[in-house]
Amino acid sequence: MKKINATKYKTRQCRICRRNNLIRVLDLGYMPTPNGYLKKDELSKQELAFPLGISVCPNCWLLQLTHIIPAEIMFKNYLYIPSTSQTMLKHFKSLAETTISSFNIPKNSLVVDVGSNDGTLLSSFKEKGMKVLGIDPAINLATVARLKGIETISDFFTTDVVQKIVAKQGKAKVITATNVVAHIDDLHGFCENINLLLDKEGICVIEFPYLTDLIEKNEFDTIYHEHLSYFSLTPLMTLFERHQLRIFFAKRVPVHGGSIRIFVCKKLASYKTHKIINIFLTEERLKKINRLSYYEDFSRRVKVIKRDLVKYLARVKKSGLRIVGYGASAKGNVLLNYCKIDDKILDYVVDSIPYKQGKYTPGSHLKIYPESRLEEDMPDYALLLSWNFAEEILQKQNNYREKGGQFIITIPYLRIE
Repeated sequence: MKKINATKYKTRQCRICRRNNLIRVLDLGYMPTPNGYLKKDELSKQELAFPLGISVCPNCWLLQLTHIIPAEIMFKNYLYIPSTSQTMLKHFKSLAETTISSFNIPKNSLVVDVGSNDGTLLSSFKEKGMKVLGIDPAINLATVARLKGIETISDFFTTDVVQKIVAKQGKAKVITATNVVAHIDDLHGFCENINLLLDKEGICVIEFPYLTDLIEKNEFDTIYHEHLSYFSLTPLMTLFERHQLRIFFAKRVPVHGGSIRIFVCKKLASYKTHKIINIFLTEERLKKINRLSYYEDFSRRVKVIKRDLVKYLARVKKSGLRIVGYGASAKGNVLLNYCKIDDKILDYVVDSIPYKQGKYTPGSHLKIYPESRLEEDMPDYALLLSWNFAEEILQKQNNYREKGGQFIITIPYLRIE
């Protein structure tokens, strides 16, 4: 892999408080883009690798990448598709139904989804009689969404795009942004555009992996180039207040290893700020997210996980047993590259997404096959690379396990299922 000059992409300032005294807490080395899957004829070509690590801001305590690579490299042909997971289908259906019922959203209200992917979430809103619009730069996924009848703008969430929406369709009663805010470099611009697009009594529902889950469950493989920021509620309070926005409610949700869903409105909207907000902020202080030691302890645990996994896989291979990978996920690619796991350890990877099948994983260059190959081939072990869907996967692959196959799971600790 060709290592790209790190200086060019180095994070100079905190993207919330804009100070430049960031402290590096974890270095995962150089890595290819996590969703940069390769065709067979691309394997012989030079693959770009970028530095991957995280730093914390000692002023607002936002955890963020040490280096940022251009969004255009990652998102124009994106291969994470939530509709392939029953877990995510149920999750999004529940999100739409509870949002509409909890806030009495009238039928035919405009719902805009930022980072709308293949339209899975908006389909649930549309079924409930909402007028829906998606915004996503991934041309391939926007095409899929349109085939489902979901109007989608193939672009980034820019001021120009927002102004055109408001001029044509008016303000949004609901804006959703699930697993996308962490991808955004200009957080202040994002807030300005939310304020511009949101109705005066509208709500913005934002969902993202929660920092305390990432740290305490050792979810280091969720750190990758697409995820620029790792949020707790504390720095977000500062961010939204600067843009006349207010977080008035929040709740924990179990997806992606532990996430938080926040509800944002305009500062003068009628929604009362729930006491749960202060409870979250107090808990974050008690967990010491505003102490450098919190992040240094995490860094030490990550190194232990790498050491233990590499030793275990080497021992299994030495005994003559076969191992494959399960789930060609971005987090899986981080794990593979950080631990330097390739075809000397894993025979191949299986995945449910047709887009990925036949391609090769970035960096490690493992061929991706359909899930059906697992039971047909019956390797001794499957290294679970999509642990956030562990329950669903273990249930789906019950026959493989009954026949003697076992799953190796690394997060939050190394175990065999």
